Amino acid sequence: MPKIEGFPPRAVMPYELQMDDIPRGYVLGGFLNGTETYPIFIWDIPQTRCLFPIEGIHVSKSLAKTIRKNKFEIQFDTHFSDVIRNCLREPGNNWLNEPLIERYCEIHELGWAHCSECWLDGELVGGVYGIAINGAFFAESMFHRAKDASKVALWAMINKVRELGFQLFDAQMTNPHLVSLGCFEIPYIEYLERMSVALATTTEWSLNYDGIEAVQRVVKSLEEKKT
Repeated sequence: MPKIEGFPPRAVMPYELQMDDIPRGYVLGGFLNGTETYPIFIWDIPQTRCLFPIEGIHVSKSLAKTIRKNKFEIQFDTHFSDVIRNCLREPGNNWLNEPLIERYCEIHELGWAHCSECWLDGELVGGVYGIAINGAFFAESMFHRAKDASKVALWAMINKVRELGFQLFDAQMTNPHLVSLGCFEIPYIEYLERMSVALATTTEWSLNYDGIEAVQRVVKSLEEKKT
């Protein structure tokens, strides 16, 4: 597993997360986890990374039918806290904890964490949330309480960020469900190369972060190690 300079390796250990750490960690290929047992933060930095094509997810015939019927009312950023809390799993199987939820909600208030929402008969039944740094959107988690609601929320989110000018849609790590929706996996160094391009763009949804040089230094270091 790669290591971000200045950050602890993946381990169950106390880590005081500063707000400035978050964009630096994300653009260098990390993403945050927590534990239910302790109020801590953990940086995961995988060898490979999962992305969705910025053109959109794979839409099956049944999902296309659901979208055409306008079964769900789609909104953005009206109930961010509710979306993230609905992403909590059953006790004992959570990577989210209260300090991490509070930090993401704080980022939302600052204007660079966003969510898509699916509503049915006045009830929030699906959603996706993530953070936006320059031209990269980092999807964190999603949930559904009605069939296809999370898929429609993801479909809507990728379409939204593409329209806003984002260049990269990150989904962290692959699983069979994401693969069925069209995600693909790339090596860590290629991820950083794509990140360098995405950081040259900013959008009205994004934190404007000056991270290109830091990413390029890591890429150069990794290339030198291969020679």
